[in-house]
Amino acid sequence: MASLKSLVPCLALMILFFTFSCEARELLVGGRENSWRVPPSPDDLNKWSGKMRFVVGDTLVLKYDPKTDSVLQVTEEDYIICNTSKPIKSYNDGNTKIPLNRSGPFYFVSGTEGNCEKGQKVVVTVLSPKHGHAHPPVASPSLAPAPSLAEGGFLPLAPVPTAGGCGLMGGGGAVAVAVVLGSLVGLSLVM
Repeated sequence: MASLKSLVPCLALMILFFTFSCEARELLVGGRENSWRVPPSPDDLNKWSGKMRFVVGDTLVLKYDPKTDSVLQVTEEDYIICNTSKPIKSYNDGNTKIPLNRSGPFYFVSGTEGNCEKGQKVVVTVLSPKHGHAHPPVASPSLAPAPSLAEGGFLPLAPVPTAGGCGLMGGGGAVAVAVVLGSLVGLSLVM
């Protein structure tokens, strides 16, 4: 039972680490330089954004030639019909950084006439803090069987593969806490 008591402070430190290990990220739209342009396929930019998990605090980065293009944040309706006449916000510096400061969808289109209709537009959906588990989706790690407690084995606390996240549920924190709690319960049964 003494070893169980010595593990409790470690568990508390781990919970604090995962709770405060949230950091904002800068995300290059399209995943590469100069991808804010007419894409080869009209749905390329939305395929990229659909694979991502955006959370409040992330920043979108759009790089493009400011002499020939711009970025417009628009309403959903204007996004659908490619209306560029009344943007919510307009950017034209060539290295646009847009903070994602709320949950919900953000709609962006090119300010160059005709480019939106050719697919130069993207929807970014920002998860609410309670749903902002992980940034990009990751494959679920397969769980290896726990070593036999009779052999003195402990379930190792290996890093869980993620690409970011916030709070206990982000960055693999929930899995790590569950593993530690399961190990502690197993230890208490053996002792």
